[in-house]
Amino acid sequence: MDVHGAVAEGFEPVREAFARGFTALGEKGAALAAYRDGRKVVDLWGGTRDVDGTAPWERDTAQIVRSATKGVAAAALLLLHQRGELDLDAPVGTYWPEYKAAGKERTLVRHVLAHRAGIPVLDRPLTLAEAADPDRAAAAVAAQAPVWEPGTDHGYHAHTYSWLTGELIRRVTGRAPGEWIAREIAQPVGADFWLGPPAEVDARVGRVGPVTAPEAGGLRTRPKRAVAEAYADPASLTLRAFGAISPAPDENDPAYRAAALPGSTGVATADGLARIYAALIGEVDGGRRLFTPDTLELARGEQSAGPDRVLVVNTRFGLGPMLHGSASPLLGDGSFGHPGRGGSLGFADPASGIAFGYVTNGFRKSVTADPRAQALLRALRGVLS
Repeated sequence: MDVHGAVAEGFEPVREAFARGFTALGEKGAALAAYRDGRKVVDLWGGTRDVDGTAPWERDTAQIVRSATKGVAAAALLLLHQRGELDLDAPVGTYWPEYKAAGKERTLVRHVLAHRAGIPVLDRPLTLAEAADPDRAAAAVAAQAPVWEPGTDHGYHAHTYSWLTGELIRRVTGRAPGEWIAREIAQPVGADFWLGPPAEVDARVGRVGPVTAPEAGGLRTRPKRAVAEAYADPASLTLRAFGAISPAPDENDPAYRAAALPGSTGVATADGLARIYAALIGEVDGGRRLFTPDTLELARGEQSAGPDRVLVVNTRFGLGPMLHGSASPLLGDGSFGHPGRGGSLGFADPASGIAFGYVTNGFRKSVTADPRAQALLRALRGVLS
């Protein structure tokens, strides 16, 4: 298996771990990038562009990164707060009056960011056409009654995070979320990240699909019984949250990527994800820094912790990002970012100056802690220790 790219001196174990993903963990095509103090120290790619193909993964190959998109959507709202345009402690209805319906009058913007809004499900799932229509999707979310009192508990808003964050961006800025993120986040820091990719980028996006790890070596992981039962129960919050778009969309359909859903359809290179996180914690290649120190502390200050009513494991959230913990191990305390279900991961660790981006075309059943990404993190911890 040929691995392309380069690593800085001392980061060779990370390259070795990336290569082992193909030989031992069922990887088909992937890329990895890492920055330290704004300087790129890891830039690797390998395998095939399509999970079921033979064409090689190229340096500029991009992939849909699923919920790793949520970290960027959260950053957009935090930047609006940083600029004085959005009050995290204001009711959502201050910006979105229709949202005050059905017992949601006291839902705060910070509740939305931290998965505490109580709207992880919709009583009637949306079709893809409805989900992609911001007006219709926003109306459905605004009419939905919460399943717990907003602010009192937390549970992963798998799909509804798209319409909650997206509508707040629209109401505050007057722009579509994809347009605002491109102009205010991705383009200023030179990051290959798109929410609603243009045609020339869509042509670079590889096909994704499920993969399994080899049986040898006991590498397959089995979910806890409570988790397995939640995914098998049609009435569970778990299955309903992940089924808020029905039928399940085809992630290889350009129409789904064009839907520009801030919780699930971001398209990125590994370098694009890593570069955004590098810019959140410092200057990148001497360029722009996105978060002030105060906003950075807001982002990674714990807002939700403990049993997650949707994921049925213990999760930790700041104001949008997932935080280092048992469900989603990152580099250590203080790390913040977001995984994409089944593989991709983007995060930053201010203490070490590391920003990390990993994308793959092979999705496994993991939701928050993919074994391939975790193997890369173990190697990275070893390098930094």
